[in-house]
Amino acid sequence: MKKNKQLSYYLDLDYTMRLKKNVDGSYFVEVEELPGCFSEADSKQAALTMIEDAKKTWLEVALERKISIPEPVQDEYSGKLHLRLPKFLHRTLVYHARREGVSLNTYITSNLSRDI
Repeated sequence: MKKNKQLSYYLDLDYTMRLKKNVDGSYFVEVEELPGCFSEADSKQAALTMIEDAKKTWLEVALERKISIPEPVQDEYSGKLHLRLPKFLHRTLVYHARREGVSLNTYITSNLSRDI
């Protein structure tokens, strides 16, 4: 009974799923935190359904073999970024920000957002 409780605990965690479309049109999905836990299918929905079965099997085997199971990493970002720039680039960015009548921070954020 304890095993099921442990399994249900891990199944309820919010693991990171990476879904990629293959060249042939099929889909590959993996659980980022669980090495070797992946699945492939002809459709997105099928791949996402199958990865749940693969994840359950991966976790069951890890629990049976007493293998350490990684938990999802909950990254938190402050929104602050400190970086060093060459002086000429800093000067150029300030120049363009002033021309547009915005702060340097707004100018850089706007340009980064547009290019991502």
